[in-house]
Amino acid sequence: MRRLGNVLHVSTRGSLIIRCEKTPPIGGKVVNKKVEPVGKIIDVFGPVNSPYVAIRAKHSDKIKHDKDEDARRAYLESYIGQVMYLYKK
Repeated sequence: MRRLGNVLHVSTRGSLIIRCEKTPPIGGKVVNKKVEPVGKIIDVFGPVNSPYVAIRAKHSDKIKHDKDEDARRAYLESYIGQVMYLYKK
């Protein structure tokens, strides 16, 4: 496992945003410190020496269809401040 960084915020599109030290691969699997799957990297953007990463949360697709927007947002915001890792076998 390689440390990605802390979740900074949730984007308007429902992605978790992290600032990294190194550029990770798009499509990489992201886990928390308990090695539980969180999602996958869908975008890398910003400066090359300190890029930002957008992560599509694993369960956000199920929650997206939920009529309660506040519940979906609360679920995603529960990740803010948590350290995320790039999972490698």
